[in-house]
Amino acid sequence: MYFRVREKTDFLREKGVEVYSSSRGHQDVLDVPALDPSILKAIQNKSYQSILDVGGDPKGALILRTYEPYLKDTENIFVINTNRPETSKTEDIISYMKLIESMGGIRTNVLVNTTHMLKDTTSLDILKGHDIVSEVSEKLNIEFRYNVCNINIANVLKNDPNVSDEVKDKLFPINLYLRQDWMS
Repeated sequence: MYFRVREKTDFLREKGVEVYSSSRGHQDVLDVPALDPSILKAIQNKSYQSILDVGGDPKGALILRTYEPYLKDTENIFVINTNRPETSKTEDIISYMKLIESMGGIRTNVLVNTTHMLKDTTSLDILKGHDIVSEVSEKLNIEFRYNVCNINIANVLKNDPNVSDEVKDKLFPINLYLRQDWMS
């Protein structure tokens, strides 16, 4: 199942976020690897803080080649869920990341742990992900910035005396907005 930002365009606009989608528009249900040319406004204007979410796989990263000249000196964040088969082990993550970098013409310079199991996520998932992403960070000398997790899990981890300060310092608590209530 895919979750697309364009499905929450109205919500994001209310929060002051501009959404650029495929050249076919926000309401299109197809995933087309073509972005609206107006995205250049956000990429070229250095006063903008922009996020390009290209889907997290080598095919999705291919679109970055189009914008390669504008992506110099940018943060390229590799977001890792160690509960996915292709990113469950250190060496698998490194191989997958290198493939995405090759396809997209970019180099990763920040790592983020988002290990989860949707609503079944526990603090143990976050801790497992932290350990694996730490290994990737050390092997590749790439900054490991955040452990992203639901705010409730972040509170559990913050208040657990057995959790290291390193884990706690990287916590980035979030609420989920793209999931419908009926989804697990």
